Amino acid sequence: MSRKTENTGFICQNCGREVLPVTNGSYRNHCPFCLCSLHVDNLPGDRASDCGGIMDAVDISYKPGKGWQIVHVCRVCGHEAKNKVAEQTVQPDDLTPLLEKMKEEGRGSAGRNKARKGRED
Repeated sequence: MSRKTENTGFICQNCGREVLPVTNGSYRNHCPFCLCSLHVDNLPGDRASDCGGIMDAVDISYKPGKGWQIVHVCRVCGHEAKNKVAEQTVQPDDLTPLLEKMKEEGRGSAGRNKARKGRED
């Protein structure tokens, strides 16, 4: 699938808002408002998953070469995936609700990564 084919707008299945394609050369794979995604991939871009569950944003992490990434977990099967934060585009990601939730829970990426010790990205 080409990046142009992947970079399409959609209606978010979680919050119902209209999501526009990104304009920064990447492609949109999650809602910039509620940050939810859909479990459609087993491996990034393969579109091979039959699950189709809504994936919630649960954390944010930084990886050199990729930048900031939102960590998503599927409500249906628990699959975890990371998606690049959409910045410098129409409808940039609003990370405020996720960061506030993490603060309320008294954790951040560093705390989550400690709990995941031994797992590779």
